[in-house]
Amino acid sequence: MYTIRAFHNQSVRETEPHPSIDRSPLAFHQRLPGYTPTPLIDVPALAHELGIARLWVKRETSRLAMPSFKILGASWAVYQALIAQLGTTPSWQSLEELAAAVAPLQPLTLAAATDGNHGRAVARMAALLGCRARIFVPAGTAEARITAIQAEGAEVLVVEGTYDDAIIRSAQEAGPHCLVISDTSWPGYEAIPRHVIEGYSTIGWEVDDELERRDEDPPDLVVVQMGVGALAAAITSHYRRPAYTMPPRIIGIEPTRAACILASMEAGTLTTIPGPHDSIMAGLNCGAPSLIAWPIISAGINLFLAIDDQYACTGVRLLAQAGILAGETGAAGLGGLLALRDNPRIAAAIGLRSTSRVLVLCTEGATDPDAHARILASDCRTDCLHRRACMPTP
Repeated sequence: MYTIRAFHNQSVRETEPHPSIDRSPLAFHQRLPGYTPTPLIDVPALAHELGIARLWVKRETSRLAMPSFKILGASWAVYQALIAQLGTTPSWQSLEELAAAVAPLQPLTLAAATDGNHGRAVARMAALLGCRARIFVPAGTAEARITAIQAEGAEVLVVEGTYDDAIIRSAQEAGPHCLVISDTSWPGYEAIPRHVIEGYSTIGWEVDDELERRDEDPPDLVVVQMGVGALAAAITSHYRRPAYTMPPRIIGIEPTRAACILASMEAGTLTTIPGPHDSIMAGLNCGAPSLIAWPIISAGINLFLAIDDQYACTGVRLLAQAGILAGETGAAGLGGLLALRDNPRIAAAIGLRSTSRVLVLCTEGATDPDAHARILASDCRTDCLHRRACMPTP
């Protein structure tokens, strides 16, 4: 059994009337070339192994030709930021027409900090709209992820320090000809991160629509990765809408080495966890929660769960057996369920039982192929000592 930390939210409000996110982001995404809803996969073998009735995996391994869900938030946030710069909503039928509409703003650079996926998504939007991109990554970012961002035409700058240091550096780029597109927020910088959260709401609407199409009941438990909290805020807002008459319980997942939201819940206020944050769940290596996500997730998530890397790695292998090639962050939601299986008292307290219908989000594909191959070839129970099996040999 590996290490976990848990915080039960005794003051959760399951019908909290947060500002609702309507279908406008979904309608925007549907206009983008190559849009199709990502698969909602029923995995009965894994459900049986976990002792639950149903397990759905929302597979975000290929979204608008990108290997993660991040393009949903980046595209909507960039679009809204450009509208704000133009002072009007442009008329467009294609990305070429949209690029022409924003031409008066050029030269324009989009800047972002990232552990990989968000920065790549911002870089893709910059390329599509004729903008430059400048992406800041923390030291230690996998070379494959840096190369993927550069392949989008972006300039990549490595910041000595943590993801949070990269955020600080990216914020310094803001100016008349540079828009900072961040998925986290701080005092005085809230509009764009709020649009990122709105963009992620497409996932929830797609799940609703697909289950309605199948004439199936919705999940009664949802597991979501946290990081800075943007995705978790989107999912929480979706399932805490007053119109949702049977709100599910929500579990938020983060690494034990970067459990900034769990620490904030314990402290009762926003709390920063100093680095280094070296979880193999690279997309969750965040030391500070998002200012605007915090009120939503602190009011709406039932259980905050921090898990060891081994649970995520085991999740990678189990998803691969089910035909889903997931990255370490992508498998963290399933890793959380595995941790609950090993801790039945916590599972019982959150209401995980044999009749449960559970939704997990697979948020990324194998964005670091070398790490993915090492994980598939290893066994955490026998090979892992502080990630020796799944990390590069020095």
